[in-house]
Amino acid sequence: MKKRIYYHDTDCGGVVYYSNYLKYMEEARTEFLEEKGIFILELAKQGVLFVVAHQEIDYKCPAFYGDVLDVETKLEKTGAVKLEFLHEVKNQKGTLICVGKAILVCVGTDIRPRPISEEIRKKLG
Repeated sequence: MKKRIYYHDTDCGGVVYYSNYLKYMEEARTEFLEEKGIFILELAKQGVLFVVAHQEIDYKCPAFYGDVLDVETKLEKTGAVKLEFLHEVKNQKGTLICVGKAILVCVGTDIRPRPISEEIRKKLG
């Protein structure tokens, strides 16, 4: 996913505010799933939610106002109830900005873990 950095993404020094990378990774996961035919809003209407259970991020280099970031997302592991995503964020020069890992758990509206459906598994490949 490409992400252009605007002024509102940065601190007073023009550097991307650290927590914004979590939003970029969330957006990239949503794009990843939609490309596979999995739509979060449709699942939510069916009572199926994916919640972040764990998040890691390692910052390597700052990104700045005006940069265009590439947020690469891949599904590393699929468990009975969880999905583990890996992210790499690079700027337009290919410089590694940060890497992250997110573990999402499939839950029902009661927020209790539930197995990921076979239909979703097939779409994920």
